Amino acid sequence: MFEADTRPNPTSSGGTDQRPVVVLNGYDLTVEDIVAIGVGDKQVALDPAALERCRASRAFLEQEVAAQRVIYGVNTSFGPMCNKIIEDREIETLQVNLIRSHAAGLGDPLKPYIAIGVLVVRLNTLVKGFSGVRLELLEFMRDMINRGVAPYIPECGSVGASGDLIHLAHMALGIIGEGKVYYRDALRPAAEVFAELGVAPMRLSFKEGIALMNGTSAMTALAAFALFGAKKLLRLSCVTGAFALEIFGGIDDAFDEDLHRVKPHPGQLDVAGTIRNLYRGSKNITLRANMHELIRGQKKDGPVFETSINVQDVYSVRCTPQVLAPVAEAIELANRTVETEANSSNDNPIIVPEQRKVIHGGNFHGQSIGFVMDSLCIAIATLSTLSERRINKYLDKSLNEGLPEFLIPGTLGLTMGFMGAQYLATSTTAENRQLAAPVSTHSISCNASNQDVVSMGTVAARKAFKSVSNAKHILTLEVLADLQALSFRNAEGLGRGTGNIYRILAGEFTPYDNSRVFHEDLVRFRKLLFSSQLFDDLAGYWQ
Repeated sequence: MFEADTRPNPTSSGGTDQRPVVVLNGYDLTVEDIVAIGVGDKQVALDPAALERCRASRAFLEQEVAAQRVIYGVNTSFGPMCNKIIEDREIETLQVNLIRSHAAGLGDPLKPYIAIGVLVVRLNTLVKGFSGVRLELLEFMRDMINRGVAPYIPECGSVGASGDLIHLAHMALGIIGEGKVYYRDALRPAAEVFAELGVAPMRLSFKEGIALMNGTSAMTALAAFALFGAKKLLRLSCVTGAFALEIFGGIDDAFDEDLHRVKPHPGQLDVAGTIRNLYRGSKNITLRANMHELIRGQKKDGPVFETSINVQDVYSVRCTPQVLAPVAEAIELANRTVETEANSSNDNPIIVPEQRKVIHGGNFHGQSIGFVMDSLCIAIATLSTLSERRINKYLDKSLNEGLPEFLIPGTLGLTMGFMGAQYLATSTTAENRQLAAPVSTHSISCNASNQDVVSMGTVAARKAFKSVSNAKHILTLEVLADLQALSFRNAEGLGRGTGNIYRILAGEFTPYDNSRVFHEDLVRFRKLLFSSQLFDDLAGYWQ
């Protein structure tokens, strides 16, 4: 295996790496684990009991091959050529030929941290013990992950049934030293990197090429990163919803627990409860109990009089729990589905030594991932619309209840405030609405019609990842608009949660006055909001 370098690890020779370890056993890998390992915050080890299962699976497969059993992808060719039987002396060549022929992707490469995530998910599925691969392959993949050797994987090519064949072929190409890999931020030939690390590329045995390729690990890793971002977006959208309520002196009963108990969607209850936690103790909220006297105090003679006090808030403030309810529920469903897939055996065939079975089937099909990623895109488009409408309310002088138009702190007309920045939110929301169109319903028969119903799950996961990235732009601008609005009013009366968050963010914020380029504020705050532990450290507020 890999020799130790300046950052050795306990899963390699002579290890001293102090990063937390995720022990892969094929059963309990989480979305958060995939992300943490991908970005290098954690390393992996292999569960000894899982390795025993893998050893038994391999031994049984070897017996079946020795007994001249006909096994798909082991001693047969692939797809519609599965009736072509391969002689024993060529069955290892068959695996390499599969990888070379299917490493046919194009487009921008997956980010290295996502490519590491692909390796992690694939390793976890193989270590489950039903794929019949040798322990040497598992250990090689483990060491690639821990050393941060990320395979070069172009983004385009998978139809998401028979797995992510093209994506995982590029992953496998790196493993056998014929592709390229990212190492220490540089893209280099894999063989060159392995030579530098003092290790020979893997030489695959029978079944191992198809075991690496025939699965859903690329779409699952992409989905994990999309979900990780979506969870942060949901938490932040609760924060911005609470800020909006306080900035506009919103009415408390729209978030009353009894209101939501009579429409008890789980996501609605959670979002309403979170926002109540955030604004608890606020001096800015209008209490329904006090509103009647305030309005009656403005009474003038005549059959009708107009009050300056809102009897009800606009939907983007009042209906936040109802709008975000299905968003929260879509994220929860997607999380459950992605973690199930990440802990599944999804290649073909499956080896079950206890039952003495080699089972041919379709566990490689990615319909479940495709479906929840399409649903996640709808959820993120909904969240984006809510955020964009609140931004518009802050900026439009006919809607913003006395705030300066475009939140301008200087001379109106000479300075523009948030006028230009709004286009970012508006255009990106429109893009996310387009990305919400499903792709998992667009099966196209291929592989000489052998793959006649495909999932497009990887396209859906890529789409979801893009949608989440776009939504981060929108929420970043909304947070800046919140802080700008609070620089004019109501900051002193914020609730305990909103006040705590405001104080953290305000330490990084200077009101925008046209003296600097707006882009610079956006870049800095996007990183603060989504590349830090800020909202993870405020876990007490989330339902």
